[in-house]
Amino acid sequence: MKRVILFLLTNLAVMLVLGIVLSILMSVLGISTRSLGGILMIATVFGFGGSFISLLMSKWIAKKSTGAHVIEQPRNETEQWLVATVAEQAKKVGIAMPEVAIYDSPEMNAFATGPSKNNSLVAVSSGLLRNMDQNQAEAVLAHEVSHIANGDMVTLTLIQGVVNTFVIFIAKVLAGIVDNFINSNNEEEGGSSWTYFLFDMIFQILFGVLASVIVAYFSRKREFAADAGAAELVGAAKMRSALERLKQNHPSQLEGSMMAFGIASGKGMAELFSSHPPLDERIDALR
Repeated sequence: MKRVILFLLTNLAVMLVLGIVLSILMSVLGISTRSLGGILMIATVFGFGGSFISLLMSKWIAKKSTGAHVIEQPRNETEQWLVATVAEQAKKVGIAMPEVAIYDSPEMNAFATGPSKNNSLVAVSSGLLRNMDQNQAEAVLAHEVSHIANGDMVTLTLIQGVVNTFVIFIAKVLAGIVDNFINSNNEEEGGSSWTYFLFDMIFQILFGVLASVIVAYFSRKREFAADAGAAELVGAAKMRSALERLKQNHPSQLEGSMMAFGIASGKGMAELFSSHPPLDERIDALR
């Protein structure tokens, strides 16, 4: 329930901010919302704006939604090891020290997030610390640090922004065509009738599903790259061992971008829509 409420409030706030920005731009530039230029403006503001606002808020959202405890002063040997390991790996790849956090969950998982390479967060689950040995956990941390070093958060945000813009633009154009055809005898209703909003919603859902396949494809490519980066940092054997251990994992409780940059995703997802390749493929790629 906490996650649902946070998700709804965050999205309402984002929509409100983008709506205000769009209203100002339309007014200043004198662009009609029904023109192709106006539709492109709407698509761009909401397509890229939502993605980048989410990126800027990603650390805050991750902490709030998972209840992650950021290690500011290590309280035990485990926390000392986590901070020291991430610090060493961050130094090797040339990024600023990420925040390190632990969140309570039975699954073996971890994720990286943040708006830039030098403003990031690496969080691990309590289940991972309980069920993986130190070598496996070190490989998981290296995987997450590699995501940060590769700039994957920004890369996927740009990809998401592009596909969102196309989805919104094409959906609105097609909805306008359908609406004009249906309401051809009523010029006042064209572009603003209930049929326009209905078909706009339908087209956005349909094209949104197709867009998610594209984003998931790039996400899977970034997973292979992060595995390779981890292998360079700690050795391929440790990374393979960590992936083998994940075969006995609980279903992932991470959502959204946290799942995309986690070490493991949920089981049973259709491969086309999965943010992660199958574990066996990732293990084979390291051999």
